[in-house]
Amino acid sequence: MMRRGLRDLLDLEDDLEMVGEAGNGEDAIRLALQIEPDLILMDLNMPGIDGLETTRRMRDADIDARIIMFTVSDEQSHVLEALRNGADGYLLKDMDAEQLIEQIRIAATGRMALSPELTQVLAEAIRVRPKPSGQVQFSNLTKREKEVLRLIAKGQSNKMIARKLGITEGTVKVHVKNLLHKLGLRSRVEAAVWVLENEAKG
Repeated sequence: MMRRGLRDLLDLEDDLEMVGEAGNGEDAIRLALQIEPDLILMDLNMPGIDGLETTRRMRDADIDARIIMFTVSDEQSHVLEALRNGADGYLLKDMDAEQLIEQIRIAATGRMALSPELTQVLAEAIRVRPKPSGQVQFSNLTKREKEVLRLIAKGQSNKMIARKLGITEGTVKVHVKNLLHKLGLRSRVEAAVWVLENEAKG
């Protein structure tokens, strides 16, 4: 019923097109690899693997779509794990239809989509986030690594970064994986925060 409602809602928007739907995580991963959507609305609770694990597996499979959690849970642990697993936003199902469409458009432009009541949860988590070991400085990164990080911080996808820098999408994926490992981070969201915190210092 929820998927049907979303489909009907999105059908009313000229600039948004629903290209597929899945009832569980395994099917969602297969479908995403097949049709390469720009954005995925991901439920937290699904049969089989949940939305958190599905998101992690999608990122491990180099699925580059924007992934937005869409759920009833406002638990801090769920919000943080979703973002650490590679989600680009977190929306609650009790938001009204106009807000949802607005947030989907925000996500599509590369910015984080977040229900307003969760902003404080994220801000607090960033404030108490443990610093990565090794304390890599921004100035210690290569020119290309800095370029990639700055574009991640602007919310650009691997495809957009590849076009901007004149390199292949595969090369961008390698850079992103290497950067996350080097900086001790787990998601693009954390990388964006790291840039904001560290670029001025280096």
